[in-house]
Amino acid sequence: MSRTIGIKEVARAAGVSVGTVSNVINRPAMVAEETRVRVRSAIERLGYVRSESARHLRAGRSRIIALLVMDMANPFFVDVASGAERAARAAGLGVMLCNSAQSAAEEADYLALFAEQRVRGVLITPTDTTGRNLIDFQRHGIPSVSVDRVVPSAEGCSVSVDDIEGAGLAVRHLLDRGHRDLAYVSGPMHLSQCRDRHTGATDVLLSSGTGATLRHIEGERMDVATGRDAGARLLGMSPRPTAVFCANDLMALGVLQALYGAGVSIPGEVALVGYDDIEFASAAAVPLTSVRQPAYRMGRAAADLLIEETGDEAAQHEHRRIVLQPELVVRASSLSPRG
Repeated sequence: MSRTIGIKEVARAAGVSVGTVSNVINRPAMVAEETRVRVRSAIERLGYVRSESARHLRAGRSRIIALLVMDMANPFFVDVASGAERAARAAGLGVMLCNSAQSAAEEADYLALFAEQRVRGVLITPTDTTGRNLIDFQRHGIPSVSVDRVVPSAEGCSVSVDDIEGAGLAVRHLLDRGHRDLAYVSGPMHLSQCRDRHTGATDVLLSSGTGATLRHIEGERMDVATGRDAGARLLGMSPRPTAVFCANDLMALGVLQALYGAGVSIPGEVALVGYDDIEFASAAAVPLTSVRQPAYRMGRAAADLLIEETGDEAAQHEHRRIVLQPELVVRASSLSPRG
């Protein structure tokens, strides 16, 4: 089994002190040219690679940002990660991407790992809605920024979208198309996104004066399989809702699969609206109307806040909560002849 070459082996091979090797690597102007050549020759010959992690741990400043999202199977979070990575790269930093899989226990394990590794900071889409995981982590003095949701009990910056307004956009659109019997398909209601989108939907219904109703189908996760299960439940309803609003596009695509596969016309019999506007929304069998979240911008803004808080001007940093605005992208799935 090969052994990692350390700085001591380089010093021995070059016939110099460990301090001289360190100067050649970090402060070459301090070392005579002949010595620099000899040390660099030894480095190349032995295949020495300096440990960036050890160097930054000694200096108390890592070049790695951790990004912990709740579901890497959701393309929305891929776009968030892309925005964060671009901002980090521009600042000379790297991003370590991890997936909590919608589990508060896995989230806690990853946060403990980040503390052990002394990452520069953490971008997180919190799964533990009590905020305990994040509050415990913040005791280590490592900055964090919440992405896509706010944890009121935890300190720090956040970047999110106005989900109440986003749901309102979806439901107003369906009401304008003449629908009065609606269903809301969501993941678990302990997640703030699911609650806020339900609040936005019911607020618009109540204020519309139309007498429209909203049935709620709650699933355990926010994925395609949950959407298919919800679609099966919709097929068994009598009367069946004429319009369905889903808390994300993955669930909407699952509903579409179930209804379309059973011969239900989308949007002729059931109009459908999702949330996120992932790339697959426009490529579905029936292109999906969706509430667009600026995912890339969200990730970039969150990383910028974290970089500001951990940079040279950290003493002047003030925590901020940025709320971005959604927009409705209308496609064929909701353009029924109603209204």
